[in-house]
Amino acid sequence: MPPDSDKPRGLTRRELVRVLGTSVGLACLTPLAGCGSFWERQTAIPVDSWHKGVCRFCGTGCGVMIGLKDNKVADVKGDDDAHNRGRLCIKGLATRDILYSEGRALHPMIRKNGELQPASWDEAMTLVARRFKDAIQANGPDSVAFYGSGQLYTQESYTANKLFKAGIGTNNVDGNPRLCMASAVTGYTTTFGKDEPAGCYEDIDHAECFFITGSNTLECHPIIWERVRDRKRSHPATKIILVDPRKTPTARHVDLHLPILPGTDVSLYNAMIHVFLEENFIDADMVEHYLSFQEGEQKRTFDDFTRHIAKYEPETVAKTCGVTAQDIREAAFLFASSKATLSLWTMGLNQQVQGTASNRLVSAMHLLTGHFGRPGATPFSLTGQPNACGGVRDTGSLAHALPNGRLVANPKHREEMEDLWNVPRGRISPKPGHHTVALFDAMNRGAVKCCLVMCTNPGQTLPNVTAYREGMEKTFLVVVDTFYPTETTKFADVVLPAALWVEKEGVTGNAERRYHLYPKLVDPPGEARSDLEILVDLATRLGYGDLIAARTPRDVWDEWRKVSAHSQYNFEGITYERLQKERGILWPCPTETHPGTKRRYVPGQDPMASGTGRFDFYGKPDGRAVVWLDHQEEPLDLYSDEYPLIFNTGRILEHWHTMTITGQAPTLKDIHPDYLEIHPYDAHRLKITDGDPVIVKSRRGEVELRARLSDIVRPGMVFATMHSARHLINQSTHDAHDPFSKQPAFKRCAVSVRTKTV
Repeated sequence: MPPDSDKPRGLTRRELVRVLGTSVGLACLTPLAGCGSFWERQTAIPVDSWHKGVCRFCGTGCGVMIGLKDNKVADVKGDDDAHNRGRLCIKGLATRDILYSEGRALHPMIRKNGELQPASWDEAMTLVARRFKDAIQANGPDSVAFYGSGQLYTQESYTANKLFKAGIGTNNVDGNPRLCMASAVTGYTTTFGKDEPAGCYEDIDHAECFFITGSNTLECHPIIWERVRDRKRSHPATKIILVDPRKTPTARHVDLHLPILPGTDVSLYNAMIHVFLEENFIDADMVEHYLSFQEGEQKRTFDDFTRHIAKYEPETVAKTCGVTAQDIREAAFLFASSKATLSLWTMGLNQQVQGTASNRLVSAMHLLTGHFGRPGATPFSLTGQPNACGGVRDTGSLAHALPNGRLVANPKHREEMEDLWNVPRGRISPKPGHHTVALFDAMNRGAVKCCLVMCTNPGQTLPNVTAYREGMEKTFLVVVDTFYPTETTKFADVVLPAALWVEKEGVTGNAERRYHLYPKLVDPPGEARSDLEILVDLATRLGYGDLIAARTPRDVWDEWRKVSAHSQYNFEGITYERLQKERGILWPCPTETHPGTKRRYVPGQDPMASGTGRFDFYGKPDGRAVVWLDHQEEPLDLYSDEYPLIFNTGRILEHWHTMTITGQAPTLKDIHPDYLEIHPYDAHRLKITDGDPVIVKSRRGEVELRARLSDIVRPGMVFATMHSARHLINQSTHDAHDPFSKQPAFKRCAVSVRTKTV
């Protein structure tokens, strides 16, 4: 065994129990068993006042009550009146500490002589504006770019999108949701014509079968999982099916687990539809009146579809997926025979080369069986970031998109937005900008000279990251972040300190289309400013002050909701006054008296649905949702004798994204995620023992981790988390991406594993 000095810093979950005591440790080991009573066991913290807010972390959007004492956040607890019913996970409990954690960025910095040095705001912003102007003048507007985040408030993403697309004239606007939710977007839009889930969290309370696929819900969306468990506890006959390559904590509580091989989802879902057809579970009325069929660019018939599905008999597919035909048939039967089935999924579906196909096949299973538009019956993608939906997807802050479901390539859509933004016709470029992987490749090639990065850490999160870090080093890079240093600030020419959470005001939209308000309760530390203030300052210095006339969170929101009124994403009725009073409101919501929409595309429930039948899929010209004929493809990163193992990546409960925030929180920072899960069979064959330092090598690079022997992974597969900067797993992952969504495939690549020579 190597000496103690070589061991990873930090604690395991079990060690943390001993250090922190029973209550906090219980929250770490069994998060939902301990969190409900955690606050009741603590000595009450006296506060001066309580304020309604929202958790800073994932896309669940849990309501919180924030206690202030002496103008500081002293306490945070779950909001009993919000959809989370007063519950918070361990990260939510830690939000009281994140504002005051070490490592906050406090002052602007400019790189001089190779080192970042303190500067005034005026000096820093003057430099940024000059370099952007020089690049645009010399090389055109497409030589600059904005790379944003699903963590920015809606007002911030909307303003950045407007500045770059309607002001500067480039569509080089993308962000980290491209890495996590792009395939869900493309799946929804190609199926329904519009993005975002059709159902709501309340559907969980009515479902009799849950089909969870590509989601370790217990760890990654624990409050959603607890609501699923509530349903199971109150209605024990409820069935939970899990599709996940790993035997995760979620898998321990389900009725049926299908541990499929990563990237074989298309085969599995086609095989389940094969059973639907074989056992007569198809909703004939849906097929006749509400569905159309398509393969690539070609229209198809239902008969064409049945012939396509005939190739995916469970007995044939079982070998491809690595599960039994019996389990495939049982999953299909439970899904279809239930009175109401709800599907939940996230990165396991999205982060693969066939992410779009996988997403739309799950929706197809619901449409074909009629499990749609009723309480408890809906396909529902979960979101990783607090505002990837409201701030990026809805505002169209992606390289191919414009607000409210419009597309850059559509002349009518460009004209609509030019009129709404009051800029001359032809101002918005008809050419889609660089999606994430292409953007950082363009930086490497020298085609993009300047890039503004806000509230994200691409120096760690990009796949095949080494090549793209080289591109960042060549570019004039401006990084706006809350903490310093990060893997991205290493390459920054200018670093600007940003306000965090309730140090600024804004609106976000969670996974169920619920817009809610984050109030400004305390001042940011040092010289930190809100991202909106920084964008307004930049717009003024670039000469677009008249375009960016809305300069406060309320004014930007009012402009944005009025823009929405000209679309089928209409939420003009969600005023600031309502957001201040209510626990969020689900859109569409066209008037100030409208209660919000629980289920879309259902006439009488969705104000945008004008049809008289069961459904009105108004996102499609013919009012019909599309079922696609998608084929299973071979993996791009082929396995060989040199690279014989499947490398899968993901997250754990206690940490979030690149640990920029959770890595600083006192209750979380000592939980280290720097390990490689490997099955004991593979470890024995490779002469690896538990705790050994090992090298994971792919065709692109290698990373060192500590071996953790576990049957959570199946033989032939290894797993690591994406959290830690100490061990950049994305040096090994590949940048192959879905051809439709452009989302990279983090979940499957070929690697070898060997013991590190000490």
